[in-house]
Amino acid sequence: MLDHVLIGQVQRRVETSGLPLAITLWNGDTVGVPAERADVRIHLHRKSSLKALAHPSLGALARAYVQGALDLDGDIRDILTLGNRLCQADDCKPDTGTAGWKWWRHTRSRDRRNIQYHYDVSNDFYGLWLDAERIYSCAYFRDPGMTLEAAQRAKLDHICRKLALQPGERLLDIGCGWGGLVLHAARHYGVHAVGITLSDDQHAHASARVRELGLEGQVEVRRMDYRDVPEVGTYDKIASVGMFEHVGRGHLADYFRKIHDLLKPGGLVLNHGITAAALKTQGLGGGISEFVDDYVFPGGELVHVSEVLETATIGGLECLDAENLRPHYATTLWHWVTRLEAQAARAIELIGEEKYRIWRIYMAGSAHAFERGWLELWQVLAGKAVDGRQPSYPYNRGYMHVDA
Repeated sequence: MLDHVLIGQVQRRVETSGLPLAITLWNGDTVGVPAERADVRIHLHRKSSLKALAHPSLGALARAYVQGALDLDGDIRDILTLGNRLCQADDCKPDTGTAGWKWWRHTRSRDRRNIQYHYDVSNDFYGLWLDAERIYSCAYFRDPGMTLEAAQRAKLDHICRKLALQPGERLLDIGCGWGGLVLHAARHYGVHAVGITLSDDQHAHASARVRELGLEGQVEVRRMDYRDVPEVGTYDKIASVGMFEHVGRGHLADYFRKIHDLLKPGGLVLNHGITAAALKTQGLGGGISEFVDDYVFPGGELVHVSEVLETATIGGLECLDAENLRPHYATTLWHWVTRLEAQAARAIELIGEEKYRIWRIYMAGSAHAFERGWLELWQVLAGKAVDGRQPSYPYNRGYMHVDA
């Protein structure tokens, strides 16, 4: 009887929405428009997932898809668009509930486990859909028609130019990934670079790349927590790209204090990371944040850029410039999704069906969120003063521009 009621609710929801959606139930019955007229086709394999369609949220639909309870056929952009319209109008409004409970999760051992959960999947898997340098962060599309490879190189130059890197300077890259930035900065800007990561796979790959390029005397890659970097006051410049989302709201001031302590007086830091679009938010609603926490980035927390500026100031740094690259990340993510889907068979061979589904729906959902303005990507440039002055203060924004 309950199944009958839920099926009726699904049918009414689809009919009321007017969406070009076809749903095939586990028993072969269909709901919605005929399959040949549908932009998106949902195949429901389990009765238990009826509720996810009768009272849908993007988080619940993503869980059902990852668990194999339903299949989603169609262009992934159409799937996200129709899924959003099928859900309640307020499904993705930010969650503004209490936030203090996550503070205890960011111990050194837990943070290392969380990072390894996401990044130590398979170097070969990431190599399927990232660019050749395996840069796993927002690219910089000076021209929207740029290739992903060109846009990632442009992003590395964008960061290096903002930091005003000079030959012989010491650069620290917090969360160096597979080594793209430290290698680029050493080869093209002449710096001595140290990259740190908590990922075993990233550390092994980046270290091998250092040896392949003959940069052992110029680039060092460490498997290390940022809190344990010992060289106080010795770095001219610091970059943190796609890492601070793992720090935790309650630890952000300490994170920036640590950066302040590691910088030489007059040094600069470029913090590049995802932020929430709404003030005082705990993440996206509709179960999306919980899905990401459970399946993708355990322990991750997003804050508004105003909290980044505030906690950087509390940490002793002066914010000098801020740039929102939100549309650039949407474009980057769609490139990744397209590449991943093109390599679906090999990806499933490497990491299994469930993890492939996790990455596909997570990255497509993230692209959708950046397009709709639910998430943002901010680069914040800050400096450590010398007797109250900023010797590296950029008097204009010419450093951001380069001839095409």
